[in-house]
Amino acid sequence: MAAPYQLRCQIFGHEKDVRAVTPALIPDNSVISGSRDATARIWVPEEDSNGFREGHFMSGHKNFVASVCCLPPDDKYPHGLIFTGSNDHTILAFTPDSPQAVFKLTGHTGTVCSLAGGKFGTLLSGSWDKTAKVWINQKCVLTLEGHESAVWAVAIMPDLGVMLTGSADKTIKVWKAGKCENTLRGHDDCVRDLAVTQGGEFLSCSNDATVRRWLVSGDCIAVYYGHENFVYSLAVLPNGHDFVSSGEDRTVRVWKDGTCVQTINHPCLSIWCVAVLGNGDIVSGASDGILRVFTCEPSRYASTVELKTYDEQIAQSQIPQDIRPEELPGPEALTRPGNKEGQTKMVRNAAGKVELYSWDGASSEWKKVGDVVGSSGGTQATSGKTLYEGKEYDYVFTVDIQEGQPPLKLPYNISEDPWFAAQAFIQKNNLSQLFLDQVANFITENTKGATLAQGAPADFADPFTGGNRYMPGSSSSTGVVNGADPFTGGGRYIPGSGSGVGSTGGGADPFTGSGRYVPTYTDTTRPAQTGGGGGDVFEGAYTTTSVNPNLSKTNEYFPKMTTLTFDVANPAQIMGKLREFNSSLGGDQQVGEGQLSAMEGLMNQAVPSEESLSTLKTLLHWPPNVVFPALDVLRITMKMQDVNTAFCADTSILNAMTAYWSSDGNAACQILSLKVVCNMFAQPQGFTLCMEHRDKILSAAGPLKGSGNKNVQVSLATLLLNFAVGLFGSLDLEGKSKLLTTTAECLKIKPDAEAAFRLFIAMGTLIHKDERLQNLGQSLEITNLLTDYMVPSDPKKVSSCAILLRDLLR
Repeated sequence: MAAPYQLRCQIFGHEKDVRAVTPALIPDNSVISGSRDATARIWVPEEDSNGFREGHFMSGHKNFVASVCCLPPDDKYPHGLIFTGSNDHTILAFTPDSPQAVFKLTGHTGTVCSLAGGKFGTLLSGSWDKTAKVWINQKCVLTLEGHESAVWAVAIMPDLGVMLTGSADKTIKVWKAGKCENTLRGHDDCVRDLAVTQGGEFLSCSNDATVRRWLVSGDCIAVYYGHENFVYSLAVLPNGHDFVSSGEDRTVRVWKDGTCVQTINHPCLSIWCVAVLGNGDIVSGASDGILRVFTCEPSRYASTVELKTYDEQIAQSQIPQDIRPEELPGPEALTRPGNKEGQTKMVRNAAGKVELYSWDGASSEWKKVGDVVGSSGGTQATSGKTLYEGKEYDYVFTVDIQEGQPPLKLPYNISEDPWFAAQAFIQKNNLSQLFLDQVANFITENTKGATLAQGAPADFADPFTGGNRYMPGSSSSTGVVNGADPFTGGGRYIPGSGSGVGSTGGGADPFTGSGRYVPTYTDTTRPAQTGGGGGDVFEGAYTTTSVNPNLSKTNEYFPKMTTLTFDVANPAQIMGKLREFNSSLGGDQQVGEGQLSAMEGLMNQAVPSEESLSTLKTLLHWPPNVVFPALDVLRITMKMQDVNTAFCADTSILNAMTAYWSSDGNAACQILSLKVVCNMFAQPQGFTLCMEHRDKILSAAGPLKGSGNKNVQVSLATLLLNFAVGLFGSLDLEGKSKLLTTTAECLKIKPDAEAAFRLFIAMGTLIHKDERLQNLGQSLEITNLLTDYMVPSDPKKVSSCAILLRDLLR
């Protein structure tokens, strides 16, 4: 008999629900997750333990990530592509080795809640806009229309040339060449997921608590019962026939030969998604923001202490139910064995409290899975809930949608996702999708962020890995990751878009920039933290038991978790200056026209050659009075991985740039060299180089702190902000203190409003959740430096941010 699945590890890092998981193509047995915190991440197995570390961080969506999938490598993308679908109606494509999206797909008018990859670069997406779309080579080639409600699930059967869609209209449609060949009926509620098995069969799961197995012909050949609530997700085991499922009943269930052979309980309400890795391990994503990995390989089991702690977490969880305790049996009911794996039984203990137990077939015993709370009679007086249409809710709002029409009732439980509750409300009342964000935001605002208790957040880093391995008794931090850019409401920079800082053409703002890269630190001043975001950004941050509540608050300005780059470019003007200055130079400093032309190609994202990089290095040795257009070329191209890697291999680039930072230096060179260093943060090599030599860079920038040039002030403030982002969540008190002091010194000269704004964000990011930095900020009398900026201003963001920073320092 095969060993049962047991916990391997818990993975912390996301700040909100994990809504999607899928196996990564590389490295082997890695996993990709997408979350309501608007990010996606790759988690890589650790070589010296059973845990996982964060290997890559992807951001750019304006709202939560609802779906993820991969496409295999091809000639253009040798490491494959990762796609993320979002509530912002878009799909972003990433490579596993770049923190920036390589392109964006637009066309859906609702949440992109499902994605599936096929052969020859085919991508299939499903959306709340009731359609599915087929994408090839970044173009929508087909739109599949016919469902009457949201398309929750999509799948591709490439060997049969078939595409599948599952919908909230309770049906599954079979498509060939864009035409609906068959509509399958059988489920009694929303179809939530689809999974293709071997032999031309596929599975579906539904809010009706069942899983069904189908033939493409339309025949339902099996129905699987076992879940006690909505079934959200499916994944096929390596043998191609058996599968796992997850749902709203706090469980992942393992099905073999048509039977549920194991029920894996979780200490949280909703298990939104499940995936199976190549080695057979199961990964779940849940409403508490934690990924959990389960394995049937005993050598990968968590330690005995961790397993015991996990069982205790499950036993201590609280489960709302509508029951009458006086009608339940006592503990004696647990002496009789269960009838099937996962069977649940409620008993009344000696103290009169109701406990829920689940039958574990592997150990042949009843295991406690939680305390039943919240309803001893189904009235608001006894349960604290409101009855609506026979069900209990935490809130039932009365909503006036249209003048002259009767108000509508909007029921909501705090265990629900606000956007899903909003979607259900819209569908039930036949309202326009345009109301979705408005209704969801109404729920969020009027519930004041109420959530089910999930345990205390971890306030320490793992001493062995410094990061995201399971720690007994810990749980995820909570926080807010804002969606739309608070500065302009625009999207982030996309390579090739031409938008960027100060751009008047695209509305993109650098403050939403690409997902930052955070390297693995090997020194003892900071726990190991990898790949952009580095797991739980608050894990390891200093806290006390009496923290000022303002320290933990997030807002639309700080803490900032993505670095900024300067992206605006006018290649034609730069090339004009290069040619003008090149013709005036002689000897080894002059280059050929063909070499100059290569600079224009570089600025237009051409793949750099050794010759073009050599030419750029030659141009950078021009005299200070004519070198600035070459610095501008470097500034633009430094965001490219190949250029960044080539120039940031050692400290010579830093020596060259900081040489321009004397107080009497050329202003144009000061500005552009500062921007070059800022843009170095866009890629791993440059980020690491800057963070490792932070003290040297800050010391060199000292003469510029008193500059009266507005552009120098903004560029320097941006550099300080990028360092603040790099230090966010770290334990480097000395580094953070030095940076806060330097930032305060820059503020003393009363810089331009935009520069001050960026300094405010740097300070807020440094001080967030760190009482020691708050004390330092008070001793530096930063509040006094904010006074001039707290008056009503244009733009309003400056005064708003100054006031928030003042509150943080109180």
